[in-house]
Amino acid sequence: MFERFTAEAREAVTGAVTHARRDGSPAVGEEHLLLAVLDQGALDPLGVDRTAVAAGLAAARRRGGMSRADQEALAGLGIDLSEIVSRIEETHGEGALAAPAPRRRTLGTSLRAALGRPEQDHRHVPFTPGAKKTLEQSLRIALGRKDRHIGTLHLLLALLSRPGTVSEVLTDHGITYATAETAAA
Repeated sequence: MFERFTAEAREAVTGAVTHARRDGSPAVGEEHLLLAVLDQGALDPLGVDRTAVAAGLAAARRRGGMSRADQEALAGLGIDLSEIVSRIEETHGEGALAAPAPRRRTLGTSLRAALGRPEQDHRHVPFTPGAKKTLEQSLRIALGRKDRHIGTLHLLLALLSRPGTVSEVLTDHGITYATAETAAA
């Protein structure tokens, strides 16, 4: 499948890995793919403010990445998610729900630090099932459009086609599947 990816789409996938590593995430998720697609400028023709989208994604992470449907379900049970987030952040600091698991230091890391060598992160970062499905969906979208390659547009359309936080953040910024597809035409 990756042989069909354009250079920009490959850079987006490797950029997603870089974002996941930078966040200290145990896996590459759909949000990392979105950040990498933003870095590639795939949303620029749509007039999207990259910073605003990244901030919207960060705000969603603060809520634990919970979708609106999940938030509404909790509200229906009388549970105020914003109150829970506020209390957790009062106790554990801002962004406590979004904080990745701490990375373990290895002997190699300590040795490199002692020798004054820059640490390079070569650890394998797997893709979440959602991110894998997004990549598979980008192939289906390319085939459905009769395109011979998979570009950042296909990745963006795949992200928009999947329900969840990423598509909600994009929709909040006026980007829907239809607008992205129309802008590409």
